[in-house]
Parts: sequence; C-alpha cells; structure tokens
Amino acid sequence: MNLEQFLKDLQFNIERANQENWEPNWEDAPFSYKLYRDLPVIPLSGEVPLSLAEIKAPTRPGIDEMGDFLWYVYGITQVSESFFSEDAYPAHTFRRHAPSGGGLYPNELYVYLKLEELPDGVYHYDPAHHRLALLRAGNFDSYIAAALGDRCDITSCFGTAFVSTMFWKNFFKYNNFSYRLQGLDAGVLMGQLQAVAKRFGFASGVYYQFLDSAINHLLGLSEEEESVYSIIPLSVETTNWSANATASYKKLSSEELKSELKPLVIKSYERSEKVLEFPKLITMNGASKLESTESFKKLCNQLSDMKGNRRIFLPQTESLQFDLAEVSKKRSSPEMDFILSRVSQQQLADLLKESMAAYSYRNDLDAIYCSQEPRVSIYGCFYNIEGIPNGAYYYNHTEHAIQEIQQGDHRLRLQTGLSIDNVNLQQVPLCLHVAGNRDFFQEDLGYRGYRILQMETGMLVQNLLLTASALGLGGHPLLGFDAGEADDLYRMKGKTSLIQIPIGSYRPRAWLKGSLHS
Repeated sequence: MNLEQFLKDLQFNIERANQENWEPNWEDAPFSYKLYRDLPVIPLSGEVPLSLAEIKAPTRPGIDEMGDFLWYVYGITQVSESFFSEDAYPAHTFRRHAPSGGGLYPNELYVYLKLEELPDGVYHYDPAHHRLALLRAGNFDSYIAAALGDRCDITSCFGTAFVSTMFWKNFFKYNNFSYRLQGLDAGVLMGQLQAVAKRFGFASGVYYQFLDSAINHLLGLSEEEESVYSIIPLSVETTNWSANATASYKKLSSEELKSELKPLVIKSYERSEKVLEFPKLITMNGASKLESTESFKKLCNQLSDMKGNRRIFLPQTESLQFDLAEVSKKRSSPEMDFILSRVSQQQLADLLKESMAAYSYRNDLDAIYCSQEPRVSIYGCFYNIEGIPNGAYYYNHTEHAIQEIQQGDHRLRLQTGLSIDNVNLQQVPLCLHVAGNRDFFQEDLGYRGYRILQMETGMLVQNLLLTASALGLGGHPLLGFDAGEADDLYRMKGKTSLIQIPIGSYRPRAWLKGSLHS
C-alpha cells in the first residue's frame, strides 16, 4: 500500500481511494454509539440547563454539572426517522449538537474524572443513556502525564477528555473515504467541546501527540477497532500547560508505560453481525502512531503569502454575544433549502472574525518562539454581498480584511464540481473553503500530520457553523466537491481546499421533530 498516494486520493480522487462497487448494508449497520456490557454505571441528570448565554466563573464541577457539560458536548438531542425504500423498516438517526458525516458519529468520548461525588477513574460517556460507564477505577495522573511527555500538569486538572475513532462505525457506509471523515468528525466534536468548556468556565488544551498504544491500553481499546485521536485536559485551577517543553520530559516508550497497568477485559455490543475488514484504515492508523516521547514535534508555521492582493477591510466588530445552547439547538444544514438573500458586510465580518477568534486555542504543536499563522485558513466565493464585488477572496484574519483573488460569479463553476447535486449553489451567497497544507505537514509530523490537519479543519468548521447559526444563517459542510478545481479557482500555492461550506439563509424544513430533554 502506497500511503502517500492513498492520502492524495482521499483528497483529489475519492473513487480511486475506495473499493469498487461498494454498497453499504443498512440492515446490518452499526449503532452510532458504543454500548458496554457488565460495567458499573453512573446515571447523569437529564435536567440540563436550557441556556448557556453566560460564561461561568471557574469552579470545580460536581457530577450534575459534569453531566450537563457532556450532554452539550456529545449528548443525543434529537431522533429522526427515515425510510430508504417502501418495504424497509424505518431507520432512526440520533442527532447531536456536533454534526457528523451521514449522522454516523464514528467518534467516542472518554473522560478521566476526579470529582468529589464520583470515584476517581476513567469513564466512557454513554450518550444513548446519558450516563458514565466506569472502565478503570483509580488515580491515573502520573500515567496520563507520562503518556503526554510530562507536558501538562494533570494533577491540577479535574478531568481529561479523550476523543477516539471507531473505524467500522462509518467505514460500513463510506469505505476507505471514512479515514478522512473520521478526522474531520473528531475535530468538529473537539470544536464543540472547547466552545462548551468556555461557557462552563473550564480551561482546556488540545494534545495531538501522545503515546498511542499506552493511552489505548488505559481505555481498554482494541487498536484493530478503535484508537484515540486527541487528549484534552480540563482545569479550573492554575495549570502548567507546558506544551512547548523541549528536553524537560523523560524519554519513554508505550511498552514501558503499558507495563504499569493490567489489560482491561471488557465487553461491548456491536449491532452489526458481520464486520468487514478495513486494512487500509488499520495501516494508516499504525503509520500515524507515536510510540516514544522522543517522536513529539513542534511546528513553526510560515506567514501567509497572500500579501500583494487588493484588500477590502471589513467593519470592526465586537465579540459576538449569543446563547450557545440556543445556537447549537437551531444549527441547520439546509441542503436544498437555501434561499438567496443579501448578506451585509457586518454579517460577513462577524462570521469570519468570530470563527477565527474561537479557533485560537492552546495546543502542543505551536512553537512559542515562532510567529504563528493558523494551520488552516478561510477562502470564499462571495455573491450578493453588500458593497463587495462578486468574486473569490482570501480572509486575512490579522488585518480583518478580505483579499481579492479574482472577480466574478463562480457559483456555476463550483456547482459543476459537486459529485452529488444536493445543494443548489445558485441560492447561496457565501461558499467558504477551509484550506491547509497540501502535503499535510508530512515532512514535520509524518502521517500523523494528515489526521491532525483534518481535526483542525473540523474545529474551524464547527466554529463557522455555530457563528452562522448565531447570525440566523445555515451552513452545510461538503466533501463531495472537486478540490483541484477549487484550488485553481483560488490560485493556491502549497495549500489545498479541505472542505466546502455553503452558508446562507434558508427556509424551514417541513418535518416533525421533538427535543429529548425537558
């Protein structure tokens, strides 16, 4: 298997990346959530707060507040019913505040908690029952800190979140293309987690680099089925987030650390009776693993090369005030329900500035001695925007300005690049593209760079969707587009379009729906 070619095919030639004549077996589809058997469980209160308008003061949470936090991050909020044929049984889709490709939710959320009302230990958040399942009881501060290369003071954190990927959960539908989706979906979940953490007064930081096998061992995961993609410590106390430590941490391997804990023997239930093999996903995951703290790296990003283009400075804007609970609830993916309307410069300014500001976050990749430019950036094709000529632009977030690339109405060009005409771009005033390194930082981060870039893209996508919702607009992320054509449109050098997001006004969809909380 040529790993580099596989990643390029995922970006530019999806059909070649997938197996031929792939058809999902919907009657044997897996659950969109993981269910454990025979484990101690702690029910969480369903009386979640109906508003997240204010940012709470930093206070160590109790079990009720932790339950509220987890529900807003990854709890099931709605159930929808669909029929794929006249004779078929109805298919139920469980929706959450964080969107997912096809509503399949391949990611799982685990938490290591140290709360007064709860035994210290590692838990799985069960969204199907809104409860915690205890995997390991005990204090694992030193173990997790060691797996992070001693780059975070875990003792000062009340909790640590682990975002994993279960390969089969969306491979059954999307085949090998699921490898790209899994990173994006993980990033969307991480973006929602960070947005909710801010409202609860929790400080957080994202660690992309850790001893994979040691962390999977802690959670009792089979690496042929599931693997952790990111670790996010949570704190309300002064914490040493030493993500840029150099030689201060002890050199350690996964095998050395794993010897400190016995393997977990636990059972989980998978609805699929026949789970097919996905060797390319396992191979990519194996090639991306880090098994020694000596493999941890930092990045020094170059500033954007888009300095010579004509700029249109956008109106200055204050931080956008909105109720995160309400915005998450009404977030919509309109598809064919977009209706063309005029967008003001102020709306555009709010959308771009707020999304990039929310994307600024603590992580273990940025080198403190470098002038950092975000690893993902926003391009867009604009139509019918107040005071702005129709055309393709790059958003310069440092100057809060859009830089003209080429004028014109590019909606038809983008429409012809869609693999499925499930969105009418003629009804869309904003068609944004999140772009990143064309080589996926492979030289610096190896094959792990690909999934990190997908996760960072997903985080920015979630910020864009939440901000659009706060402005009364809808957004529909698309991966079935011609990335090469979009790159040519924006005349990109060293970058590529990772996802396409039409954003605009929309008509309410005719459907029955109900909330799953009081």
